[in-house]
Parts: sequence; structure tokens; C-alpha cells
Amino acid sequence: MNNHHEHHNEIDVDVILDPQRVEAGKPVSINISLKKDNNAVSLDTVHEKKMHLLAVNDELTWFDHLHPKENKGQYLVEETFPTAGKFLLFVDFKPEDGEPMVHKHEIHVVGDELSEKIEFQPEIVAREEDYIITLVNARELNTGMQTLAFTVEKEGEMLGEKDLENYLGASAHIVMIETKSKDFLHIHPVSNKKYPIYAEAHIEKAGNYRIWVQFKISGKVHTVDFSVEV
Repeated sequence: MNNHHEHHNEIDVDVILDPQRVEAGKPVSINISLKKDNNAVSLDTVHEKKMHLLAVNDELTWFDHLHPKENKGQYLVEETFPTAGKFLLFVDFKPEDGEPMVHKHEIHVVGDELSEKIEFQPEIVAREEDYIITLVNARELNTGMQTLAFTVEKEGEMLGEKDLENYLGASAHIVMIETKSKDFLHIHPVSNKKYPIYAEAHIEKAGNYRIWVQFKISGKVHTVDFSVEV
């Protein structure tokens, strides 16, 4: 079994894959264990879950958000990677007596079809089903404390925060990843009267970022993505 071991602020994060040889299009089980001085680590519930696992391909064209289930101190989840190539897992958790942490783990997937290289183009409007989502201040993003303000439109009508259902304890869920450094930001929106999805983020580095926004309406979670320059 492939056993990856890393010392991370005194917490050891082990990611074990079964099967060890990960093939595109075939499910793999991911087993994550957290230990501190050889003892299991208890986690706080953050946004309704003990652990968030964000999976992306190296090109940042594919994204998935998973919630591993706790079983005897280990966290288990199954994933199917769509193509061959390099994928990154971001394991996001908060120890009961500590600060939130993100552990990055790399996976190599074998298979014929590689994900396509896509030239980075700013994309500030996303469409999914009947919804049009716009990142209104995309062109003004700089490093430091920034706001991200999104409008959500359906059939010509602007939706408000009350039109969105609670998803993971917030109006939406936002992930930003820088294309080269793979710097990862996990952002949870705050309320705002003007915008249905409104968040504040501290962006440390300039660069090109991919942003994924997940929101829930009528029981269905929608995932849309954006590309911005900071």
C-alpha cells in the first residue's frame, strides 16, 4: 500500500489509496488518518463536516468536493478520477484544540486520456442550467483583504440571498486555487443585502486563480467556476 507520511504542525497526515495504482475512470478508496504523537486527532465540525476533501486536476479544469466519513479515527471516501495525469487532494480540517489546517497530497493517475491543457483566460461569468452567475468585481482583485461579490440571475431575475438554500452552513461555498503555486483558499460567504453570494478572503499572492462556487437551490447543489487575475 502506498503510504504517504508528512509531519505537519506536529500532526501527521497519512493518505492511503486502495488500489494503490489509481486508474482513470475506476473508483479508488481514499483513507486519511490524522495522528499527533501517535494518538488519533479529534476534529471540530466545521461547516457541518469534520473533514472537507477538495480534489482537482493539475490543470485546474476538474474539481470535486468530498466529505470523508469518520470510521474508528480514520476518514474514508471513494473517488473516481476522470483522466490520467497529476491530481491534488486538499485535506481541510480543524483539530479540536488547534488552528484550521490544509494538507496537500499529490496523486498520479494512470490511463490513456490526459486532461486537456487549457490556456488561462479570465472567465467572470458562469452559466449552469438556467442560472447566470457573475463575479462582479473580478477585474479589481488585488492581494490583501478582498471581497468577492457574485450575482445570481435566473430567467432575467436577480436572486437574493434568501433564494439560496443553506449549503454546508453558509449561503455558498467557495474555493480559490492559484494555477502555478496551487495555493489554496477555502472561503465561506458572509451575508450581504446586495449580493446573494458575498465573501471576504485574504489573498496573499498575486497570480491567476481558478475559483469554484457551490450553491444550493431547490435541493440541488450547483458548481460553477471562474478564472481571475489577482
